[in-house]
Amino acid sequence: MKFPTNTKPMVWGAVVGAVACMIVGFSWGGWVTGGTARKDAAAAAHDAVVVALAPICAERFRSQGDAPAKIAELAKESSWQRGNVIEKSGYALMPGSKTTDSDVARACAEMLATPPTPKT
Repeated sequence: MKFPTNTKPMVWGAVVGAVACMIVGFSWGGWVTGGTARKDAAAAAHDAVVVALAPICAERFRSQGDAPAKIAELAKESSWQRGNVIEKSGYALMPGSKTTDSDVARACAEMLATPPTPKT
């Protein structure tokens, strides 16, 4: 079987082009592997859960009888300790769960310790 004389350079050009395309695609094109896509999706889902559950936790905390005093105590705590205070209070434990999510507790504590900005 005889190949045309230009076959070898064409095959090498296709190989180099494919490699260059992959480098550009994964570096700047936004392509990701399946594992990275799953990891990113899991992180996005967890973030969405935190955004959804933190206001519930904050509302449950505010509904206790001495809420203004407890919120003042929470605001006095260091920012890295506030989440632990919320976890220990039990308000970050959602119905049906056996454990608290520390990210929900931190987001809840941040919502409680930071006064809302007035709407204009």
